[in-house]
Amino acid sequence: MHGPAMSGWLLMALCAATGAYCLLRARDGTGEERRTARAEALMGFGMAAMALPTAVVAPPVWGWVLYTVLFGVAALRALWFSRRKGHHLHHLVGSGAMVYMSVVMARSGGAGHGGHASHAMAAAGGVPLLTGLLLAYYAAYALRSGARLIPVTATPVGGGGAVAGGPPEGGWAARPELALACRLTMAIAMFAMLLTL
Repeated sequence: MHGPAMSGWLLMALCAATGAYCLLRARDGTGEERRTARAEALMGFGMAAMALPTAVVAPPVWGWVLYTVLFGVAALRALWFSRRKGHHLHHLVGSGAMVYMSVVMARSGGAGHGGHASHAMAAAGGVPLLTGLLLAYYAAYALRSGARLIPVTATPVGGGGAVAGGPPEGGWAARPELALACRLTMAIAMFAMLLTL
């Protein structure tokens, strides 16, 4: 396989796995946690579809219009729910970035480089300032999420015993560090896709 095609396949697999895990998370938790997990699953699967190498499927222009509408609706939904919870602002930025990439792809006709590039990596370019702002946002988000994943050592309590801190109840789907790792993965994937515009 050629380099760009391999990158597209790996990015597609990573985003699809992230979307699948987010769907598992959507089965448990409060209404707000399920809503967040569903929004992240949509983002993961949407990014996986965009990363699909053009040698496999080269979508028509109307496909990019469909992406634009889908993620435009997701952006409006995130805007509505951001009144209650600030994390939805991140979903708003993500949906907006997906709309932006879809518009760029529709404008360029979705043509790839020799049929080996992914859809997102085949774009002819976007607005440099907007692309730069989104790149800065996702770089900062990825660094912040990565820093939050660094384990903190246990400190002695009272007589010198360590603080017990096993995984939370509810199985592997309820582990907050896995949800954070998914967000980190999607931020890095979005950064990679934007970098190619």
